[in-house]
Amino acid sequence: MIKQISKRFKLMGTVIDLSITATNPSDIIRLSEKILKEYEQRFSAHSSTSELTAINTNAGHRPQQVHPDLFELISIGKTHSLAEDSGLNIALGSVIRQWRIGFQDARKPSSDAIKKALALTNPHQIRLDETKQTVFLAQKGMALDLGALAKGYSADKLKAFYQKNEVTSAVINLGGNVLLYGDNPNSNDGSWRVGIRNPYHKEGTDSLVLKLKACSIVTSGIYERQSRIAGKSYHHLIDRRTGYSLKTDMVSLTIISNDSLTGEIWTSRLYGKSPKEILAVVDALEGIEVIILTTNKELYLSNGLKNKLIYQDPELKQIENKEVSH
Repeated sequence: MIKQISKRFKLMGTVIDLSITATNPSDIIRLSEKILKEYEQRFSAHSSTSELTAINTNAGHRPQQVHPDLFELISIGKTHSLAEDSGLNIALGSVIRQWRIGFQDARKPSSDAIKKALALTNPHQIRLDETKQTVFLAQKGMALDLGALAKGYSADKLKAFYQKNEVTSAVINLGGNVLLYGDNPNSNDGSWRVGIRNPYHKEGTDSLVLKLKACSIVTSGIYERQSRIAGKSYHHLIDRRTGYSLKTDMVSLTIISNDSLTGEIWTSRLYGKSPKEILAVVDALEGIEVIILTTNKELYLSNGLKNKLIYQDPELKQIENKEVSH
């Protein structure tokens, strides 16, 4: 008999919610947690025993042989870090370490410390050997941070596991990074209602609600993780050019796509650009939609989402794309 069960637990530095419809959902949930723990142990920059930490520890010394999944994610991350005008840089670990935003020991580094750390962030210095499956950071002190990509990659792997194990539908929510699999068993037409968190008010309210079929919804925002240092607020989205929190009028950026890693890549690559630039890039990409919310409560939607909007916070002013394009 097909049953639906849910479970909430803490992992990957966030709260994870899984809801699964299957003939054996208890077993699937148990195995899901095991899979996610394995990925955390592989990808975490904050664990002293993770595979990623072993790469960072050996920076400038020797190549590190890694699991094929870690090699694949670093390879994808390097490609998108080297892309022209990309906001993503997986080699930013040395700068992120300086700040520790979101942790109790967060601090504002000196400009000299930031300058030194920035000199260790060139993605060209990530040397990959596909035959040996090794990763070598060519400069001593270099560090990779996969925080912008790891949850998306893990969600996609979980979905692949569900496809092989006769799960009929699932909601994978890795701390606001949501992947909807299959048809919604609780709706007549199989569609899902997805709320985009309101970044202007307390947690638990939505800025907008969309009616969507199975897809991934990845939101990145300056409100997500902040630290107050010497009376000033700093957010965790670091500008790869300056080493400081990104200066932007954008409160949140949501990418809707088929898979979660794609959403992670494009929220990271595009964050900090103007709504006009973002809409132009998204319009040129296949199978990707975007939602942009700004500090002065403007809402921008890519064209494919206009007919999927079923609720909008009355405080928001929707800017039509024709107003943006000139």
